[in-house]
Amino acid sequence: MPLADRQIRDHLLDQSEEFRSLAAQHSNCEVRLEELSSKQLPTQQERLEQVGIKKRKLWLKDRMAAMIRAFESGYPTAAAS
Repeated sequence: MPLADRQIRDHLLDQSEEFRSLAAQHSNCEVRLEELSSKQLPTQQERLEQVGIKKRKLWLKDRMAAMIRAFESGYPTAAAS
């Protein structure tokens, strides 16, 4: 992540409840994926959960990136909650 993006991310974490929520959800997905990945023989349900979590995590990352782009473009209403 470029430095400017990191600074914007930090700013959004500080100023935007929505961005904080997205980041927290992304982090929770990461933790759960690590738990599931550590299982030697995951069940079919756990494998399906992994797929769902990966999709959710990607959606969260895309949403946060969109908020960063909006902030860079000068649309602070997309960054403030």
